[in-house]
Amino acid sequence: MADYYDWGWKPYVSVAERRRRAARAMEKRRKQGHPVSPVVIEGRAIARTFWGKAWCENLEQYSDYANRLPRGRTYVRNGSVVDLQITPGAIRAFVSASELYEVAVTVTPLAQARWKSICKDCAGGIDSVVELLQGRLSKGVMERICRQNQGLFPSPRVIQFSCSCPDWAGLCKHVAAVLYGIGARFDEQPELLFRLREVDEQELIAKAGSALRLGGQRPANAKILDDRDLADVFGLDMAPGVSSGVVVVDPDPEKKRAAPRRKRTRS
Repeated sequence: MADYYDWGWKPYVSVAERRRRAARAMEKRRKQGHPVSPVVIEGRAIARTFWGKAWCENLEQYSDYANRLPRGRTYVRNGSVVDLQITPGAIRAFVSASELYEVAVTVTPLAQARWKSICKDCAGGIDSVVELLQGRLSKGVMERICRQNQGLFPSPRVIQFSCSCPDWAGLCKHVAAVLYGIGARFDEQPELLFRLREVDEQELIAKAGSALRLGGQRPANAKILDDRDLADVFGLDMAPGVSSGVVVVDPDPEKKRAAPRRKRTRS
């Protein structure tokens, strides 16, 4: 009987065996002193917070990625991204498939002129790092940060990637899984987006009274921005039933207190 390799095919390896092999390889790396951080997805949603969703939806805007992204979603959901490390300007990951493949992604640093423009336009619209990283942004700030080709998120022309798999396609399913895994990681550590683009999120934090508000004034009342607001930014339809959790906090709750009553005096 002809061997599989005579036809250019590799013997079938079950999913369970693939995962065992990947686990052994990752344990070996851990013992050698390398950090190991798998991407774990709970449920169907790859990303649930503002930053994770915005990263994934930015990817899905570009036709360059359209054909390969669906397979990537399947791979990241089933736990195939067994290690993902994000550093300034670079991502390194391992994806478990028929073999353990190594993926490298590089992202060009955000141009300083663009970053300064973002900071200027958002000045006065963000009060703290906590507010920023939790995605508690006004719609105006959110739209500015997510603006295609002018915001914080990268376009395909500034992303380069490679994979050790034999797939000839420019964007293989393993790379696609890693790109989605990055969005999932931003759910847990949104500050990594700023590290990846090599900018300092502190520069987005407004000093009280130091700059003009975005669009003139901040919202007067507390408000929760639902998924329609995030979808409007990207021009996409979002699955119903899951809130983005983007909250705008009332900047001056003291204004809501009733004015003290004047005492009546007898004439």
